[in-house]
Amino acid sequence: MVALMAVAPLVLVTLLIGLRGVAAMRTTSDFLVASRRVSPLLNSAAVSGEYLSAASFLGVAGLIVKDGVGALWYPVGFTAGYIAMLILVAAPMRRSGALTVPDFAEARLASPGLRRLSALVVLVIGVLYLVPQFRTAGLVLSAVSSTPYWVGVVISGTVVSATLALGGMRAATYVQAFQFVVKLLLFIVPAIWLVAQVGPEVRHSAVHPVEFTRFDRDTPVSFQVDVVLEVDTPTVVRSSDGQESVLTPGRLDVQAGQTLVFEKGGQVPAVRGAAPLGGEEWQRPLLNTNNAGYPLLGTLAILTATVLGTMGLPHVLMRFHTSPDGRSARRTAAITVALLGMFYLFPGVYGALGHVLVPQLYLSGTTDTVVVALPTQVDTGWAGTAFSALLTAGAFAAFLATSLGLLLAVSGAIAHDLVPGGLRRVRITVLLAAAAMVLLALPSARLDAGVLVTWGFTVTAATFCPLLVLGIWWSGLTRTGALSGMLAGLLGTSGAIVLALAGPQVDGWQGILITQPAPWAVPLAFATMVVVSLFGRPSPWARKAMLRLHLDEPPPHGPTADPPQPPGDDRSA
Repeated sequence: MVALMAVAPLVLVTLLIGLRGVAAMRTTSDFLVASRRVSPLLNSAAVSGEYLSAASFLGVAGLIVKDGVGALWYPVGFTAGYIAMLILVAAPMRRSGALTVPDFAEARLASPGLRRLSALVVLVIGVLYLVPQFRTAGLVLSAVSSTPYWVGVVISGTVVSATLALGGMRAATYVQAFQFVVKLLLFIVPAIWLVAQVGPEVRHSAVHPVEFTRFDRDTPVSFQVDVVLEVDTPTVVRSSDGQESVLTPGRLDVQAGQTLVFEKGGQVPAVRGAAPLGGEEWQRPLLNTNNAGYPLLGTLAILTATVLGTMGLPHVLMRFHTSPDGRSARRTAAITVALLGMFYLFPGVYGALGHVLVPQLYLSGTTDTVVVALPTQVDTGWAGTAFSALLTAGAFAAFLATSLGLLLAVSGAIAHDLVPGGLRRVRITVLLAAAAMVLLALPSARLDAGVLVTWGFTVTAATFCPLLVLGIWWSGLTRTGALSGMLAGLLGTSGAIVLALAGPQVDGWQGILITQPAPWAVPLAFATMVVVSLFGRPSPWARKAMLRLHLDEPPPHGPTADPPQPPGDDRSA
């Protein structure tokens, strides 16, 4: 109940800000890019609020508990990607005058087919990125209150769609900037309180971890998702109704909804696919993906996906189009790097404390709730409850802020790029797209949010990253080359994701390249674009289009600028 009371004001403020944006909503440009009048400071706060999703607020700390300190490479990749975006993409994208990434693709290469393919890629990324936001909202709310999983999913979808349908990008900007401040305060203050509260013994254990092999007390473990445990010795457990049983050695499939109480002194079962909590592999500063034994390859895969994927995230790139000019877009990216760096100092605090104080989350498969679970483990009184509620509110701010940008990008891809229409159609599309994402999130509780989000980054890295880098910096790119490269990247990553979800389990380095295909999919997309373009001939106006992207624009004469239209082209794909 306390957690719900903490979330309610955040939801109310979000809706009120959405109502304020109604008066300024007259055109599609108002809806999608807020008439290009957002200042760098406000925009950078909004970008940071949008970017710090469930994967950042909860997922990184959860990955540290689950996979070890090597998970700190995730925030390194997330932040480094913005530096690459600042150098290569931010200002030229704004100078293009486009409203969306598919808009830019057609404007640069005069290909309606490329625009439609880009819109399809936006939808794929949107599903992979939006579903874990709604899914984690449901898990977090059910973890800190008695509400069922679907309640958090539906609340998130309803608030996000209502806010966007009412106020569009202008409302989203103010909501995301407000929620970034909320997230920053509600992440940093509890972290400092936890460090001060736990005492020297726990602080020492957090930075000098030992393997979690025996339960030091009777430990109830509530399984919210299906988990496969490996039991080495006979282990005594009690069910939620007090009935005692003995787990025999071997594989144990635990269904979601079960609660098992492990007795003090009992041996901790292993979790299939995860490193032993606090063990030697857990402490290694590299990512041993799926416990496959190739930590350097796993780390390279994650860094490739996060650094290059950040550069092409459609909901982030849309926000640069709200800047008045290219210089403002570059300043926005620079300030964003500083804000993200400040935030990412603290996930390691929650992860290090989590492996000491709530190791049972490692067994239950819900390590991404570690942030909201810690305060009540440290203090069972009002302070622990209050901080848990505040962190829940901060987590919801993360879900809502990121979902706003993603839903706006998905709706723009449908109603502006695939089936062009006016403002009314865009608003209706927002509501329908949100409903579809909620329906997809309802059966997705067992999926790993960190894996889904990383897949979203991987698809982006293998499609939009080569399109933007080559489209902005190489005049020799042809429409056929761009189409071929994007198709190669999309089919390669999508095929790997489908195989990882539905195919047979593959171990070793081959398994890493299937579950994290960025190391081969990104070079494939770049090489395909370059090779196919070299066998073709760029359009005669390609250099002129490049100049528009790189020369400082004159002072604007109006609130918006039209996308560049290549002269004398038949616009065929």
